[in-house]
Amino acid sequence: MNKTLPQSRPMQLAMQVMRKVPEVTIYFWIIKLLSTAMGESTSDYLVRAINPYLAVALGFAGLVVSLVLQLSVRRYITWVYWLAVVMVAIFGTMAADVAYVVLNIPYLISTIFFAAVLAAVFVVWYRSEKTLSIHSITTRRRELFYWATVIATFALGTAVGDFTAATLHLGYFASGVLFAVLFAAPAVAYRLGWLNEVAAFWFAYIMTRPLGASFADWFGKPFLDGLGLGDEKVSLVLTILIIGMVAYLTITRKEMKGEQQ
Repeated sequence: MNKTLPQSRPMQLAMQVMRKVPEVTIYFWIIKLLSTAMGESTSDYLVRAINPYLAVALGFAGLVVSLVLQLSVRRYITWVYWLAVVMVAIFGTMAADVAYVVLNIPYLISTIFFAAVLAAVFVVWYRSEKTLSIHSITTRRRELFYWATVIATFALGTAVGDFTAATLHLGYFASGVLFAVLFAAPAVAYRLGWLNEVAAFWFAYIMTRPLGASFADWFGKPFLDGLGLGDEKVSLVLTILIIGMVAYLTITRKEMKGEQQ
């Protein structure tokens, strides 16, 4: 009986070197959640501390610079990758907030819009590359699809989190608990064989945004049952934690040594 032979160790190492994204380990999820929370609190602080139009312009400039840097390197570099994620988190929050505050678009409508954008990116990506696995991010085109997806997930997650907290009147803490359950659900579904690994990963990835943002708002905001500690304090603490985690992973390389999802 014919069997598909596993990839040789040299081939696996070569593919790992070519990849531009980290392995999906516990470290990946920790920094991802920290970055989503930090993006929410930092964005909210900046648009109040300085001119909001200037804040959005600076956020967009930071996003462009970080993505250009990420696209220019030839392999995964810890601080470069997570800098891009952080800037996506900050600008993604701003994009969703602009839709509501400036354009007066209800959170429900922006949620539907960003969900449609994300679905369109997934469809085009799959039709072009025949895979949505992040383990296949070894070419420039796949990397561009990957970052387009990441940006869409952040904007969608911001809109969804605000929709549950404000429009549905759940408040930040209850919203955070809801998204924590939804974040854990794909892992259970995958173990039970109800979802494949790619679908489970992307569902959990999307949920990290409203999960992190909800708890960041709960700590920082004085309304919707928030503790009112201040966005600037929450942002500072989260930034320190992210820098510490990135420094640790840069030294240990543990996020590239774990098992794949």
